[in-house]
Amino acid sequence: MKVYFHKDFYSVYTSDPAAAPGRMEAVVEVISPHVKICSFSAATEDDLIAVHPRNHIERIKHQGLFHIASLAAGGAIAAAESGMDEPSFALIRPPGHHASADSSWGFCFFNNMAVSLVRLRSSGRIRSAFVLDFDLHFGDGNVNILGDRPWVEVLNPESVSRKIYMNQVKRHLEASTADLFAVSAGFDNHKQDWGGLLATEDYQTMGTWVRQAADRTGGGCYGILEGGYNHAVLGDNVLAFLKGLSFS
Repeated sequence: MKVYFHKDFYSVYTSDPAAAPGRMEAVVEVISPHVKICSFSAATEDDLIAVHPRNHIERIKHQGLFHIASLAAGGAIAAAESGMDEPSFALIRPPGHHASADSSWGFCFFNNMAVSLVRLRSSGRIRSAFVLDFDLHFGDGNVNILGDRPWVEVLNPESVSRKIYMNQVKRHLEASTADLFAVSAGFDNHKQDWGGLLATEDYQTMGTWVRQAADRTGGGCYGILEGGYNHAVLGDNVLAFLKGLSFS
């Protein structure tokens, strides 16, 4: 399975938990024996301006975060394009699902998911997309940018019951007819992370359901990293999801 990663993601670019030292190392160490780590290029300004207005892009530049943020968006694009042929994953940071078109918060700067989906849609590679955002926190940026587009369905499952949460994910995936299934994969709802709800095997199960949905519709599938802050379990959780997505 192809995983898109760049050594610059090891850099500590801000003081927030998504940029914490050791976070990316914890994932790479666990998944490296099981995947093919692939290189990619940063998103171009044309890619970004298809989603974000010029003033937002300039604001990120002024903050000194353009390089790392555009690199993350480029990783999402690479995973999306690869995902049309085989399941893939973007191991990127900063995350993006809290970035709206002209604003951002929650450790996010550009909306990696939206940038990658709009790129595929504008190039004619997809007609419709289903976005599963299983991060602990509601992906307001994904919804703000993509929610009103008739070709995109966005699911942010929410429940204090693990069983109900998982059943909601399964039901929506089984009902979708999209030709692309994309996952904002945040692992902070794990029982040993901030949310305290999901087990490691749940991520493998959701990965399997995403792959099954893509196979059923003849579509593609990919995931991009969002949250997940307990370094002790983050690598295992990512690997579980990748195993499900690749059926291995």
